Amino acid sequence: MTDHALLLVNLGSPASTNVADVRRYLNQFLMDPYVIDLPWPVRRLLVSLILVKRPEQSAHAYASIWWDEGSPLVVLSQRLQEQMRKQWSHGPVELAMRYGEPSIASVLTRLAAQGIKKVTLAPLYPQFADSTVTTVVEEAKRVVKAQGLNMQFSLLQPFYDQPEYLDALVESARAHLQQPHDHLLLSFHGLPERHLHKLDPTGQHCFKGSDCCQNAPAEVLATCYRAQCLRSAAHFAERLGLADGTWSVSFQSRLGRAKWIEPYTEARLEELARQGVKKILVMCPAFVADCIETLEEIGDRGAETFREAGGEELVLIPCLNDDPNWAAALNRMCERAPVML
Repeated sequence: MTDHALLLVNLGSPASTNVADVRRYLNQFLMDPYVIDLPWPVRRLLVSLILVKRPEQSAHAYASIWWDEGSPLVVLSQRLQEQMRKQWSHGPVELAMRYGEPSIASVLTRLAAQGIKKVTLAPLYPQFADSTVTTVVEEAKRVVKAQGLNMQFSLLQPFYDQPEYLDALVESARAHLQQPHDHLLLSFHGLPERHLHKLDPTGQHCFKGSDCCQNAPAEVLATCYRAQCLRSAAHFAERLGLADGTWSVSFQSRLGRAKWIEPYTEARLEELARQGVKKILVMCPAFVADCIETLEEIGDRGAETFREAGGEELVLIPCLNDDPNWAAALNRMCERAPVML
């Protein structure tokens, strides 16, 4: 059977490190209502203000981590795609980016032209958020409706607590954790707290801070990004037998003045250094492929922040990237992806 495609979807990247390309990419990304969930006129004004200076700053950051082959995120996602072609036996394996190229629209159109009517949609995000999973699903639906495509989708569910994902994460980190170090920091991507409040079915859970997310009930856990991050971290630590106090969780990539999920990674790095931590390991379990948020934000700026606060060495543990164990795990999870309603 070769008529059931697998479509891997990651966030995306600018086409190059040129300021114009970075501005174009940031505009598409930030104007997504699932990313900045404000009314269009307010969002347009805010993004326009951000785009005055941010593209040049971001272009410099991208240039510092750019590879000869291109964007690390795109290159690593392409390598994972090649690994998945060895695993997925039902049809073609394609790759799309939610922002930038190749777009979801272009890939779905090409698959439809090949006669593909079944697609397993695999957003490459372990934890659920509207700004990651929902926007991918809604874009796929928009394309199908706008172009009149005859396609049925299965959807890879958030896999933050799936044994295959956790086992791959553990194996990818094991060798680093066997090296001498003082602390392990699990740094997840951040979100504005209002994103959590909006999805909280109880209307009160996520207003209590991170403590309530430690043991979130199933109805809250289904859509609470913070609770899912904490669950991933706890399962990971349990699998490795990490002692309390030897590891902690933080959230990175804060943007703007809104209140975001705490503790912030930058503040946590400073705090740990002041407490006497000299060598720190940092993992970023919200990302499955290394990107600007891991390589530049943590590997470069995070390491500088840690050293300036008194630390000596920050070691960034690579993401899962194109690890064959991860590809096999991802395939097993995609095989059981339920059909979307």
